[in-house]
Amino acid sequence: MENTETTAIRQISVGNRSLCAVDLPALCGARLHDMPVVLRLLTENVARNMEGTERDAALAALLAWTDTGTSEAEIAYQPGRVLMHDTTSTPALVDLAAMRDTLAEAGVDPAVLNASLPVDVSVDHSLAVEAFARGDAPALNMALEIRRNGERYSFLRWASKVLRGVRINPPGTGIMHTINLEQLATVVTTEERDGTTWVVPDMMIGTDSHTPMVNGIGVLGWGVGGLEAQTVMFGMPTMLRIPDVIGVRLTGALRAGVTATDLALTVTQRLRAIGVSGEFVEFFGPGVSTLGAGERSVVANMAPEYGATTGFFPVDQHTVDYLLSTGRTAAHAAMVAAYTQATGLWFDPSAQPRYTRSIDIALDAIGMHIAGPRRPQDLLAFYDAASTLAALNFQPKAAHATMPRHPVAVAAITSCTNTSDPRLLVTAGLVARKARAFGLRAPAWVKTSTAPGSPAAAVYLERAGLTADLAAVGFDIVGFGCTTCIGNSGPLPQVIQEALAAGTIHPVAALSGNRNFPGRVHPDLDLGFLMSPPLVIVFGLAGDAERDFSVDPVQITGDGTPVYLKDLWPSREEVDQALRQSQDPADYQRAFALASANPLWHDLDAPESALYPWDPKSTALRRPPFAAATEGSLLGAYTAHALLVVGDDITTDHISPASAIPQDSLVADFLVARGDDRNDLNVFASRRGNWEVMVRAAFHSKTLKNLLAPGAPVAHTVHVPSGELVSLVEAARRYKESGESVVLVAGERYGTGSSRDWAAKGQRLLGIRAVLANSFERIHRSNLVGMGVLPLRMPAGMTPFTLDLQPGDRIEVDARAAHIAPRGPVSVSICRRDGRIESFKATAAVETQLEVSLLRAGGVIPSTLHKMMTAHAPQRLVAEAK
Repeated sequence: MENTETTAIRQISVGNRSLCAVDLPALCGARLHDMPVVLRLLTENVARNMEGTERDAALAALLAWTDTGTSEAEIAYQPGRVLMHDTTSTPALVDLAAMRDTLAEAGVDPAVLNASLPVDVSVDHSLAVEAFARGDAPALNMALEIRRNGERYSFLRWASKVLRGVRINPPGTGIMHTINLEQLATVVTTEERDGTTWVVPDMMIGTDSHTPMVNGIGVLGWGVGGLEAQTVMFGMPTMLRIPDVIGVRLTGALRAGVTATDLALTVTQRLRAIGVSGEFVEFFGPGVSTLGAGERSVVANMAPEYGATTGFFPVDQHTVDYLLSTGRTAAHAAMVAAYTQATGLWFDPSAQPRYTRSIDIALDAIGMHIAGPRRPQDLLAFYDAASTLAALNFQPKAAHATMPRHPVAVAAITSCTNTSDPRLLVTAGLVARKARAFGLRAPAWVKTSTAPGSPAAAVYLERAGLTADLAAVGFDIVGFGCTTCIGNSGPLPQVIQEALAAGTIHPVAALSGNRNFPGRVHPDLDLGFLMSPPLVIVFGLAGDAERDFSVDPVQITGDGTPVYLKDLWPSREEVDQALRQSQDPADYQRAFALASANPLWHDLDAPESALYPWDPKSTALRRPPFAAATEGSLLGAYTAHALLVVGDDITTDHISPASAIPQDSLVADFLVARGDDRNDLNVFASRRGNWEVMVRAAFHSKTLKNLLAPGAPVAHTVHVPSGELVSLVEAARRYKESGESVVLVAGERYGTGSSRDWAAKGQRLLGIRAVLANSFERIHRSNLVGMGVLPLRMPAGMTPFTLDLQPGDRIEVDARAAHIAPRGPVSVSICRRDGRIESFKATAAVETQLEVSLLRAGGVIPSTLHKMMTAHAPQRLVAEAK
């Protein structure tokens, strides 16, 4: 650090060591306690990583934030590590492999393109629930996963060998966010600077929207798209406007029987109701101290569902206890406590920092909840599924002989959200134990599964004697991965498929995940309720989602005895006792090491060449065309057709689905024509290394309505010049060949959901130059910019419905590069086919000057390639001379 910073350095004593640290109390003075803790962490990051006048200006802006609770200033955030999963890392690493090819073709050593900080990849998003309700399900599902994804996994192993700092956590080691909590997160770490050891906060980013789960133990991290992560991997900071921070003041304590899931769903509803969209959220107040680290992590995990970038809980004794309970050393836990206490980062339950806005939530007023049936923020009492489904007024063509009209087709204990907290899994196991005592089991039409986020869960459930109880009611462990939550639910039971085709049922999913968007869990399921793991078992046992569990029995035993929810729900004392019996800190490291030794993974062959040897016959991995220096900017002044017009809440699942590839789809036809088996096409997410598949997968959702052609088949639109109804890919090809531009028009919250960058890449490949929407979800907006696609916010009061665009209407956009500025105006005109012209000012949904630069360059990849070719021009010239 420079001399001007010496007053902001202090020594931290940890055991017999003296470590340097940024002295936040000295740096911030009296303003420290007015600052939210997340801004204190950003201040530390700026002080440590920025330099000179830019650093001084950024620190001044951070301190001035406390005057108004908001700021327009930009800062550079430099995370210390990156976390990815297999289906976001695959396209990112495919991009890197293709960029290496481009550099090599230009005479530049491809090895210059390398990761400059640690990158962990978790192979967790590809495990499907094929085998279930049987003891050997994990082994069967793992073998199938490796067979289906062998080529892609071999590519990941190549990346880990060739790219510096890339580490792959094999299938079976758990879900990335659980691994982050249990294995990777340090909360506080050390780094060497000019021969001096510094103690610093553990800060990171992840290419998954649920990265904020680690906020539950005081690690500042959030989700970004793969494109933004690529820039960070190359050592560049991520630029952000100093965030607005929403404070959530917690008071009281959760009542007996109420779970962390109930709190998370309540927070989601409350924050969506006040319009949170991209802000940081921080929890404060005395109620925070009543929540353990596992409970906090459940709430933090759902930050994207409540619209936030983070859901942050500062470090306190619960954090230290969690580190010790998961096998971290006492010396490390002591360093975490010493550092955070000395620098003003330790949680004070009586503190009242300044926030942009704040709300109050009384923990003791929260009841048992579910959410749905189509959005996470639609909060219901646990007994309201019956009335909610009844209000849909589904009329079956005929009554089914054995099933109710709203059968539970899938009952899945799934997702890192609610399986990373041992308390929730143990509670579910106790419900299963009581149900087993009554002789209950899920009906044959319910597909049941338990997929914990960590292999350690299997150990502690077994130690508590709960594994056999779960199996007895049908909830055997099926493996350790995202499974149903990410759409890898496998096929529905045959009886459900047949009844669905006959129109006699409208089936429902019950899951402990974080999203229930139509079609997410399974393409044929558009109704789903989110709930805690123990409630999943209750719904699964009932088999009927249209049941009021406040008065209706869960099941009636063979001898006619009704069994009610109260008969199955364990007391707090029972849960506490089972937890004490189940826990051993050594489980976490031991189980992870055993899973990491997965022989099926290590037996995969992987090339070791500097350039990846692409197979031209592959349907899994293809060199993408946009990973080239020749890709130019999409900015400019142009007249465009609307390729698609869609409404509100278009999710990334709508834009780029992850679930099973339908056998009767155009995507399936494309793959079968290239030699794939129509009965074994895997899921869309497994094809993210093949751009030809993914562009055909764009907007492939039967629940998506194209307002330009309301009756169109899936992923079809009107090609205006011909008047024909064609696939999106065909329409895009025709427009490109005739030199015509296209844009997309959408409503509120466009791009909500997962961080998948293919939702933006698919739009780029379809030729979409701009997206006009009422609002954008944060990560998707960033991904659009990263692909060079301009996001534009329409003025208040204007919606896709009020615009009423018809085929033949054209949209003029004046988005010349010199005119684009952060949150600046952009002139747009609607040229009606009858000659009328309607003009308005849209707003560029661009947050920083760096994003403006990326748009002018055509996106992250062309920008990076140009910089590297310029920096290494001498090598290229030497190679050309030879």
